[in-house]
Amino acid sequence: MPDVVVADAGYGSEENYEYLEKEQIEGFVKFNYFHLEQQDKFREDPSRQENLYYNAIEDCFYCPMGQKMTNIGISTDTSDNGYQQTYTKYQAQHCQGCPMRGACHDQKSSRIIKVNHKLRKYKEQARQRLLSELGITHRKKRPADVEVVFAAIKHNNNFRRFNLRGLPKVEVETGLLAIAHNLAKMAN
Repeated sequence: MPDVVVADAGYGSEENYEYLEKEQIEGFVKFNYFHLEQQDKFREDPSRQENLYYNAIEDCFYCPMGQKMTNIGISTDTSDNGYQQTYTKYQAQHCQGCPMRGACHDQKSSRIIKVNHKLRKYKEQARQRLLSELGITHRKKRPADVEVVFAAIKHNNNFRRFNLRGLPKVEVETGLLAIAHNLAKMAN
């Protein structure tokens, strides 16, 4: 098992981050909006849930107008593969008449946000790793390592879709593609 994993945004889930932490693997794994987050437009948008101030002591968020958003309960979602995520819901109290209401949210009642605190923690750790010198090095290197292989398989081998159906058969077909690609590399 590798000590370091570098992966693209499609793998930045709570389940994967938790697995990396449990296995003590250093992961340089982007989350779905990592690149958007680097833009000023994203960081300066006060209505984005990611930019709302969280007070951990009082367990509340504050809306762009400074209104307290209180904890109104917890919900749990289960993914297709059985992984459970816990969300805490927070609701603003007085959105009626707020001058920022249209820019802040489009809900009929006061704004409600759903926050996965565990995933927020993992994303903060991932952000710190990805923005470190080592993280930047890994991020620059990854496209050169992986994307070239995908392009070669798609373009040179004219592979556009799997011919077989079902996970076991697709795994076999993927293995054959990888073997063919590696043999072609060795021949060159």
